[in-house]
Amino acid sequence: MKILCIGRNYTDHIAELQNERPDEPVIFLKPDSAVLLKKQPFFIPEFSSDVHYEVELLVRINKIGKHIQKKFAHKYYDEVGLGIDFTARDLQAKLKEKGLPWEKAKGFDGSAVIGEKWIRKSHFSDLNDISFSLEKNGNLVQQGRTSHMLWKIDEIIEYISSYFTLKIGDVIFTGTPAGVGPVEKNDNLSGFIEDQQIFSIQVK
Repeated sequence: MKILCIGRNYTDHIAELQNERPDEPVIFLKPDSAVLLKKQPFFIPEFSSDVHYEVELLVRINKIGKHIQKKFAHKYYDEVGLGIDFTARDLQAKLKEKGLPWEKAKGFDGSAVIGEKWIRKSHFSDLNDISFSLEKNGNLVQQGRTSHMLWKIDEIIEYISSYFTLKIGDVIFTGTPAGVGPVEKNDNLSGFIEDQQIFSIQVK
């Protein structure tokens, strides 16, 4: 299982982090050990004092594919889900300053929340206009729509598969909208696709 993540896929999030708008999708990976175990809290790692939540729509691959054309990409997934890409922002900033890879800030243990509930794509009238959100302690902190993506789901699959063979069970994190922020001990984070709650986790 691979976890493939797309960075800088929402203009408003690019602006809030003062990043450059990319000319093509930004890809990074998380190891399978990054997946937060079911029914487990997220533990803030000792090496960071500034861990941020980033809610993202997920796609789970259902067949092996390489060099998948956009027009065929829809055949490679049946469901969408929701998750969090936890980021050690302070560590990431230090690594970026030095021009070093930032996997340590993105791929640490527990940094990938994958909601247990997946929704069949046939449930949606338009995959390019799905709304999703994140609540922190009952307050709305992030809200996004797939219509605001710079690269839509099928375009992402086409692009990723030109570099990496996609296999059954691989999960794609499609990018986060604006509103990212820090977590603290005892926070509760709840994620929603439209009006359905997909996950709820505690921070320790």
